[in-house]
Amino acid sequence: MNIQLQEVVSKTILTEAKGYLDVGFTHSLNPYSGCGFACLYCYVREMPIQRFKDIPWGEWVHIKKNAAENYRKEMQKLRKKDTAVNIFMSSATDPYQPIERDAQITRGILAEMIEHPPDFLQIQTRGPLIERDMDLLLQLKERCDVLVSMTIETDREDMKRIFAPYAPGVTLRLKVLKRLHDAGIPTQASVSPVLPFTPNFAKVLKDRVDHVWIDTLRIGDGSMGRRSARLGMPELFEKHGLSEWYRQDIHIAVEKYFKKYFPDDRVRVSKDEAFLK
Repeated sequence: MNIQLQEVVSKTILTEAKGYLDVGFTHSLNPYSGCGFACLYCYVREMPIQRFKDIPWGEWVHIKKNAAENYRKEMQKLRKKDTAVNIFMSSATDPYQPIERDAQITRGILAEMIEHPPDFLQIQTRGPLIERDMDLLLQLKERCDVLVSMTIETDREDMKRIFAPYAPGVTLRLKVLKRLHDAGIPTQASVSPVLPFTPNFAKVLKDRVDHVWIDTLRIGDGSMGRRSARLGMPELFEKHGLSEWYRQDIHIAVEKYFKKYFPDDRVRVSKDEAFLK
C-alpha cells in the first residue's frame, strides 16, 4: 500500500485527556497523525481527523517533526504547576508504525522523557519495532512508571488477516512482548478489540505479560458501538460466521476466561479500568 507522507510542525504534542482516557490519564501523546497499519476496525476512521479527509485511512501519515521539542517545553510548563502527568501514547495513531523506523519521532520523545519524565507512561502499540527502543525504556522505567501495552487482539493469524491485514503478525508481536517482559519492562496484552481466539490464548500470554486488558468493538469505540457499526463490523463478523463474538456482553465471557489463568487484579476491562492504578 502506498502511503502519502508529510512532515508537519505541530503546535503542541500533549493533549488533555478527555472522554475514554479520562479515568486516570492526564494527557494523550500522538507522535504522528494517521496510521499505516490501516486496521479495518479502527475507531479513528470515524473521527473528524479522518472523516473530513479525502485520502482513505491508512494511506496518509503526518510526521510531527518537532514532537520531541514540544514535549520538552510542555513538560517544563506542567512541572511548574506541580501536577501529576500520566501519559497515554497513543490514542489516535500507532507510535511504532512503519515510518517510525526512519523518522524516529517516538524514539526522540522517549529520549526527552528520560530528561523530563512523566509520572506514568503507557505505550499502546502493535508495532514490534518497539524492541529497538528497549535501551531507552529500561532507562525510563528508573525515572517513572512505564507500561508497554501491546495489542494482541487474538492468537489466530487468520483472524488478524481478516480484520487487520496490514498490521504486524501476531506471532512476531508475541515474541517481542516476551523479550520486553524478560528484560524487566512491565508489559500488558491489550486484547483490543476482542477477536475470536483459541482456548490456549491465555496460556500463550501467561509468561509474557503482567496484565491483560480487555476491550471490544461494542464498548470501546467511544460511542458504545455506533462507530464500529458505521465501519461495517457487524456485517464483517457475520460474513465470516463470527457473529457470536460480536455480541454486546462478549467482554464478560472473555474476562471470566482470562481470570481462570491470571489473578483478578491482573485482568481489567474497558473503560473504567483502563488506567493501571
